[in-house]
Amino acid sequence: METVTISPKFQVVIPRAVREALKLPPGEKMRVLHFGNRVDLIRVRGTREVRGLLARMDTAIERDSDRV
Repeated sequence: METVTISPKFQVVIPRAVREALKLPPGEKMRVLHFGNRVDLIRVRGTREVRGLLARMDTAIERDSDRV
């Protein structure tokens, strides 16, 4: 687990090991989510990059007998 410090300008540097593991280039867009006491950074991906991401997802579900 890495530790970072918030600068006086409220900036945070993502540690090198994390940047390299995730292959984050300079200028990468990230979404910031606040959930409870946690802050999550999520990479923004274009539609071409995520195309087919759910293609192999199993969509078969069991339904109750009283449902259509």
